[in-house]
Amino acid sequence: MTRLLAAILLLAPCSFAAKTLDIYFIDVEGGQSTLLVAPSGQSLLIDAGYTGFGGRDADRIARAAKAAGVKKIDFLLITHFHADHVGGLPNLLERLPVSVFLDHGPSIEDGNAYPEAYTRSIAKGEHRVLAPGDTIPVKGLDITVLASAGKTIQRSGDANPHCGGLASVSENEGLEATENSMSAGVVVQFGNFRFGDFGDITWNKELALLCPQNRVGKLDLFLTTHHGGESPKAIWALAPRVAIMNNGPRKGGDPAGWKTFSASPGLEDLWQLHFAVAGGKDTNTADPLIANIEENCTGQYLKVSASADGSFTVFNARNRYAKTYAPR
Repeated sequence: MTRLLAAILLLAPCSFAAKTLDIYFIDVEGGQSTLLVAPSGQSLLIDAGYTGFGGRDADRIARAAKAAGVKKIDFLLITHFHADHVGGLPNLLERLPVSVFLDHGPSIEDGNAYPEAYTRSIAKGEHRVLAPGDTIPVKGLDITVLASAGKTIQRSGDANPHCGGLASVSENEGLEATENSMSAGVVVQFGNFRFGDFGDITWNKELALLCPQNRVGKLDLFLTTHHGGESPKAIWALAPRVAIMNNGPRKGGDPAGWKTFSASPGLEDLWQLHFAVAGGKDTNTADPLIANIEENCTGQYLKVSASADGSFTVFNARNRYAKTYAPR
């Protein structure tokens, strides 16, 4: 009996695979929706895609949630109040309940008020407004808010050698005067693995985070800002091993942005949710790394499974191609 018990104890650790942080990058046709499922089973959904289209985006989120074994969204973070990020929320609530709603505060494009549909939605759960430095209490993960409501986290970091020649633009012009500049951005850490999602954070806010010091630190995985639009080269200090571009066939994935992200020092691969029509073959990644090749597609997702040692695997649901990245 003693020998049998000893044998069971020796074998027991090998009987259970280590749990991973699973991240689903959901195709919402150039909007954003990213589902994170912690080893604890708790979930964080970042953005909800578009409304309409017969509930297309909510259906795709629900499909990813089912694949992940998720029956409710524990935390929903709306990075900012543009239709491609928050529009799908009413449709989503018809399919999945949400416990806690998180955002940067009222929309600067709606008279400093929340959109009406969002106000109705958050009445169905708990609501919190985030500030830089706050944390999101998903069990098993360390999630820090780096940007929110036009402000960025104030902490020291390494000097960024890629800031030279970069200048801010007028805060009252272009995207700087829109909800994009209010985007809530987070870094998610699971052991040695670090992932960054900054919504549609603007040029000036990226510089505030990254110049002259990199207040973010280095990342293993990065979701490109602006759906793969143009960003300052200061982002090269993030040194991600893999970048994911949440572009659509005709939104995001701009050639200039694609070139900046793909030239990031140390980048091993750039994966995309869609082939970007405007980019042609020269500014799109290799087909095996693209979740949706055709413009009219079935909305396949990319899935990242990360281990606490810093290793992770990216899986393409379209062709079932997977690639594993060893710890740094």
